[in-house]
Amino acid sequence: MTVHSQGAMTAAPQDAPQKSAGRPEKSESPTGPGPKSPRGGRKSLPSGWLPYLLVGPAVLALATLLLYPLIKNVILSFQDINKIEFIQRKYPFAGFSNYTELIGDADFWTVVVRSFAFTAANVVLIMVLGSLIGILLNRLGKKVRLVLSMALVMAWAMPIVASVQVFKWLFDEQFGVMNWVMRTAGFAGYEQHNWMQTGLSTLTIVTVLVVWGSIPFVALNMYAGLTTVGAELYEAARMDGANGWQTFWKIVFPNLKPFFLITTFLEVIWVFKAFTQVYAMNKGGPDRASEILPVFAYVEGQSQSHYGLAAAISVLTILILVVVMSFYFRLILKQEEEQ
Repeated sequence: MTVHSQGAMTAAPQDAPQKSAGRPEKSESPTGPGPKSPRGGRKSLPSGWLPYLLVGPAVLALATLLLYPLIKNVILSFQDINKIEFIQRKYPFAGFSNYTELIGDADFWTVVVRSFAFTAANVVLIMVLGSLIGILLNRLGKKVRLVLSMALVMAWAMPIVASVQVFKWLFDEQFGVMNWVMRTAGFAGYEQHNWMQTGLSTLTIVTVLVVWGSIPFVALNMYAGLTTVGAELYEAARMDGANGWQTFWKIVFPNLKPFFLITTFLEVIWVFKAFTQVYAMNKGGPDRASEILPVFAYVEGQSQSHYGLAAAISVLTILILVVVMSFYFRLILKQEEEQ
């Protein structure tokens, strides 16, 4: 047994050079052959295709729901389609006549100016009041903050048409609460007073409605942003003798500047296309004096049956909004580069 084991020990070094001189052999796994390629040896898709496959359904849905109607609307804006042409299914090409008619129409530019003034007034009020309520939420106790937050969420979640009906009841001529409040306060001339007798008064009521429905979004986001500002910054400001206004401009605003830029950007878009509130309140009246661009396009298309002209109004509305937002979007990009 001893001799045999020694022979085995001497034989191993003799065989080693022979194996190393030849082609190296593949080592087999003790548990069997290695795993095969998935799906019977089929090649998998390149890794670069996976993001496109995942995004593809969303892009297709957006193209179907947004891009196709936009293209059809642009084509319609170059056609002269009124009620007769629509019934006869004739779509005569009109070139740029719809656009030239709008550019030369004084009523169109009146609506444009009114739309910008309406948007500016609403956005300023929403951002100022929403920011103040957000600061208030940050300073309230836990229970009171919870109650106020729930009230804001309920106001924000209220359907627009339902809120319009509530405001119409509040400002009703005969049974309105506002007339009763004004008479109770001792003001004369509020017996069945018509709060919507002019376009300015109508848009003022709509402004109150839009601001009331949009403040919760700004306030809650403002409160969320304030929670990210360190308490040591406020403490340092108090030690330096800064008051509340100075603390806001030196501490809060610089730290939450991206929030103010993005939120203002969104509010401008939402208010500029506030169709439901204006139309449901008084249908753009009286005498179309409270129309903004989305309502102006709808009335021209549905009430006046000027479908090609209405399409041109909507296209110009989109272009105006894109031009205005492009300057604001540059500020956002500049802010991101600075960070």
